[in-house]
Amino acid sequence: MEEFLSSCRHAAQPGPQFHVVLGNESCDVDSMVSALAFAYFLSKLSDVLALPLLNIHQSDLLLRSDNLFLLRQTGLSPELLLFRDQLDLRALQRAGRLRLTLVDHNVLASADSDLEGAVVEVIDHHLLEREPSPSCPVTVETVGSCATLVTERIVQKAPQILDQQLAQLLYAAVVLDCVNMAPAAGKVTPKDSQYAAALETRFPALPPRGALFQALQNAKFDVSGLNTEQMLLKDMKAVSGSLNLAVSVLYITLEEFLQRAQLEAELSGFCQKFGYDLLLMMTISFTESKEPIRELAVFSHSSTCREQVSQYLEQARNPALNLCPISSPHPHVTAYQQGNVLASRKKVLPIVKDFLKEQEGDGRLGDVEEEEESGVPPTPMNSLVEGCPLDEGLPHISAQDLVEKVSKMADRGGN
Repeated sequence: MEEFLSSCRHAAQPGPQFHVVLGNESCDVDSMVSALAFAYFLSKLSDVLALPLLNIHQSDLLLRSDNLFLLRQTGLSPELLLFRDQLDLRALQRAGRLRLTLVDHNVLASADSDLEGAVVEVIDHHLLEREPSPSCPVTVETVGSCATLVTERIVQKAPQILDQQLAQLLYAAVVLDCVNMAPAAGKVTPKDSQYAAALETRFPALPPRGALFQALQNAKFDVSGLNTEQMLLKDMKAVSGSLNLAVSVLYITLEEFLQRAQLEAELSGFCQKFGYDLLLMMTISFTESKEPIRELAVFSHSSTCREQVSQYLEQARNPALNLCPISSPHPHVTAYQQGNVLASRKKVLPIVKDFLKEQEGDGRLGDVEEEEESGVPPTPMNSLVEGCPLDEGLPHISAQDLVEKVSKMADRGGN
């Protein structure tokens, strides 16, 4: 894999056609691994350059603690990876050099809609939102992990490319996304189990499933050293309609989060900085017996806005969140225990979108857009505009610049 990634960067120069494999804007473990593995797969089947591109700024990788852990565990240096702020997709498209495969999402973010003409294939496990097209094969199946579908393709078409490193990347993504393959978590499907078992059988030296999951969970939930803004940005999606809302997943108990010093002032500053009317904060933690605990908090300086959203969430039935109000030390924060522990953000977001559509009054789907940029500085889930507070001003790397940079990396020696 290291040799492949180095060659990808080294080949990024004038002349060849680029086949870019692009994960979604969350760039979680599943998205990262799916992009790396599928690009590697494509590169072994043809002579066309297949380039895995992480759909975040390079500086945002700091917030992906589980991604960094997995890269270290599999011996891959983050320096070998390419990030969204290091390759100009629009310039490649204008030059007629771009072919785009989407993994772990099936529609481009609205800010990338002008790249639609370059999309040639889709592999995803989310709800299908893409319009059918004879020129773009679409594989969408609601399994627990997109890496399961990538593994299936590799096993069926090119099983010989699987080695210990690639298998461990794929296996880790499936185990993490499927919550250690536990049926009670509501994520795993028979196909996920089938291909996890296939990898275990072929590569008996893979880390034990339980230990691997726990190590990745510990890394994912490690928010030590992050300030409030970074915690909110670590795993956030934005939704806009009549209001601009942010929905953040916090890997900490709600009680601990609400006790942070100057929290309400920090939440207010965050909303003002990024232009949000309301913050919806979903916490996840675990009991000693590893049972999930979900809590939810709603923040807005507008009592009307806060009360309307809170009431809508309380009354939601598809799914019912089973919210139980709990005490909050902050007057502008409404807090709940969430009885339905299976209702992750993926299931709460449609409720929020329905609320916004009702506020619009006409129910048109186009009125509500997820992760709409609208000039707001990016989050780790939406890192496509300038001015990211986590962006340390790294220089843009053109295709030509990559040649020299990669040559230097290659001189260090790769596996």
